[in-house]
Amino acid sequence: MFHLPDPYRMLLMIPAIVLGLTLHEFAHGWAADRLGDRTARYQGRLTLNPLAHIDVIGLIMLFFAGFGWAKPVPVNPYNLRGDMRRSLLLVSVAGPAANLVLAFLGAVALGLGAWQIPVARDIFSEIIRINVVLAVFNLLPIPPLDGSKILAGVLPGRQQWLYTLENYGVIILLVLLFTGVIGKVLGVIIVPVYRLLIQLATGISRFGF
Repeated sequence: MFHLPDPYRMLLMIPAIVLGLTLHEFAHGWAADRLGDRTARYQGRLTLNPLAHIDVIGLIMLFFAGFGWAKPVPVNPYNLRGDMRRSLLLVSVAGPAANLVLAFLGAVALGLGAWQIPVARDIFSEIIRINVVLAVFNLLPIPPLDGSKILAGVLPGRQQWLYTLENYGVIILLVLLFTGVIGKVLGVIIVPVYRLLIQLATGISRFGF
């Protein structure tokens, strides 16, 4: 699992990872802020400055192990307006949605001409790939990932079993990562989505949009 990409690949990954993690956490904070919780704003997290969101260890792990993390944006569910479960669901969806939007914009930029410049082509291809990975990975219904909070908001009832699972979520996640189970499961989704976005970029370039 642990491997070090070649220097060129690492340089390509840096903007993709920094952008992806920053927008992911900013989106959580922005959604919570719009729904009435100002916690992220008061703690200086409602910003696009990567220094406010990047966790150094989590960033290094992304390079060496293929998975990592940023500093979680603090959310106080009791400050959210309306139905708490629905509001938490929206806040949780915002992060992966931001990654998918960034991947889509990367495909558009690739199709509009970035593909003609080798370095730009490689950078935007990496932005697409990494942000698709971040979006799909975070949608897994395993605590503390966003998918668990989305599942809790979708299913009826209190879902106490899901909250209890939070005590073991990190352990379960690590076991699934190190055994390669998550990689196989995610590959079924990530590869088609990535190919679809590359096809979009190709279509844009052909039609000259």
